[in-house]
Order: sequence, then structure tokens, then C-alpha cells
Amino acid sequence: MSEADILKAIELKDEDTLLELLDDRTLDIELVKKIYYPFRDHKEIVGQAAMNLSLRTSVYDRDKEYSETMVELLRDLAVNEADMGARWAVAKNPHTPQDVLVDLASDEVNLVRALVATNPATPANILEKFFSDEKIVRDGLSGNPATPVKILKILANDADKMVRMRLAENKNAPKEILNELTKDSDENVVKAAQANMESRT
Repeated sequence: MSEADILKAIELKDEDTLLELLDDRTLDIELVKKIYYPFRDHKEIVGQAAMNLSLRTSVYDRDKEYSETMVELLRDLAVNEADMGARWAVAKNPHTPQDVLVDLASDEVNLVRALVATNPATPANILEKFFSDEKIVRDGLSGNPATPVKILKILANDADKMVRMRLAENKNAPKEILNELTKDSDENVVKAAQANMESRT
């Protein structure tokens, strides 16, 4: 679909077409912006725009898809109340600015805070505060490469094997912690820790 057709769909408020367009993560981000702003109060379009930003970003390649437009949209979505799911997408996006993550770290919804806890861009002092938060939030810390080592050491003895599993897969977990996890009672944790160590040699 040409840009002229997309602009026409915006003008006609053709919501079905716009939702379908936003489903395409290769859609030019400037067009995502043009669709988003006239429909800031439309729950489905706001949610789909947030999902589009999530799909086009990679936690493994944090520079990919970075742009000023991406950051502008993330800032707006963080305070958009049309769709709560939009805040989830912003909380986990590696391009979300730190000041926005700091604000979302106090969100009343625990899942939003949990996703901020998984975000490598979240400042260390915020991650430390999360350690005394609800379990769902604490659990997000174990796989975050930015989580301070002193917290990772405590999480290595967590009763929840999924916490230990994410820690075993954490690319920034110190070797001493991985060594400890190779003696874990759960064989999947052991395998993950061994694979992580082997990937560094």
C-alpha cells in the first residue's frame, strides 16, 4: 500500500486497514507515527502501535531500529491511558529512555514493574529497589544483564527454578554464579549454566 493510500485510510478513519498496517513491523516508523497520533484515544490502535514498536526492536540488538521517532512514540505511549498494554510494551522496550523507565518503576500494575525489571536500560538503583518488590517483579531481575551482581548472587539460591533458569541463561552472570548453578538440583538449570559458560570460551 502506498503512503498516499495510508494517508487516505487515516483520513477516512478506516480502522480495520490501519490495524492491519500496524501489524506489519516493517512499516516505516514515520507512518506508524502518522497513524498513531490521530487515534491516541483508540484502544485497539494504541495497543497495536505499541505492539508494532515491540516487534521491530530486539533485546539482543539494542541499536536496531533506534530512532528519535521511536523514542518520541515510546514517551507518548508511556502516559497513554487508552490501553494499559501499551505501558507493558514501553516497559520492556530497550529504547525506552531511562527517565520513562524510572517513572514506570512506580507503576501501580505489577506486570509493568516486572517488565521494567527485565529491561537492560533500567538504572541499577531501580533494579536494586525491585528486589524488595512482589515476587513477579523480583523474578524479572534474574535474566536482566544489568542487574547488580550482589542481587544475582542471592537469586542463585532462589526457591523458584525458573528464576535460577533465567539466571543461568543471563549473559552477564559472573562465572562464579554459573559454577554454582552447574551443581543445581534441576538438570535444566545445570544445562543452561553449562551452555552459558561454554559460550564464553
